[in-house]
Amino acid sequence: MHGMLRSTLWLGFFAAILAAWSVMYGMSMDMDLDLLGRPGAAGARMAAMDPRMPMYMPMATFGPLFAMWAIMMAAMMLPTLVPTLRAYEDLMTSANGTRAGWLGVLLGYFLVWVGFAAVIAGAQLTLLFGGVIDMLGIARSPWVAGGLLVAVGLFQFTRIKEVCHGVCHAPGMYFLGHWRIGFAGGLRMGLGLGAFCVGCCWGFMSLGFVGGVMNLAWMGLATLFMVIEKLPQIGQYVTRPMGFALCAAGIAVMGWPILTGG
Repeated sequence: MHGMLRSTLWLGFFAAILAAWSVMYGMSMDMDLDLLGRPGAAGARMAAMDPRMPMYMPMATFGPLFAMWAIMMAAMMLPTLVPTLRAYEDLMTSANGTRAGWLGVLLGYFLVWVGFAAVIAGAQLTLLFGGVIDMLGIARSPWVAGGLLVAVGLFQFTRIKEVCHGVCHAPGMYFLGHWRIGFAGGLRMGLGLGAFCVGCCWGFMSLGFVGGVMNLAWMGLATLFMVIEKLPQIGQYVTRPMGFALCAAGIAVMGWPILTGG
């Protein structure tokens, strides 16, 4: 019985991730975008007729934009929770954990990221109406794009990143120090873990403004790195190399127009 419940919950968890990515793909098709977030034939014709035309009005209102980011949080961040949920399972027998607590951890974690979705949706609207990004969420200036890459790269070397990544990388230690039983206890621990995870990974979400927030390939790559960063065996070895890579990419993005005279 317990094994069947465990299998059902895990299958539901992975089904939710696949559903979120499917919805993201459907949204990109509705906007006539390809997997790289580029306008398709219809969007290109509209832009050719009037480059100032706001092609994707849902991207300019808070409600649809928040919904898009909330779905993106499920698609991108739930895969990174697998080691945490496995760590909770490891403690279930010895520390009186329950499947209700497991669900509480999952819900608390996701609620924090939904809150972050509201913040970044508001930031995107501010940047859009300020002329910093376009309707697809891509920075209009290489200085903004490059500067954001460098900022996120430098963040990889900060104490805040080190502390937050330490919790995300070793959730078992967090559970041992903050253990609570039952659904409410799991929810409380999930909220705490979600807060540390936002502190660790917010920069990779903001890089959507470099490659495009509806660029599924770009955001999928960010998801892959965040998953790798949290793997117990290798996570601690990739954080700083990624920081160097992001800084180098940012300098290249800012320097390219100067080198090419663009």
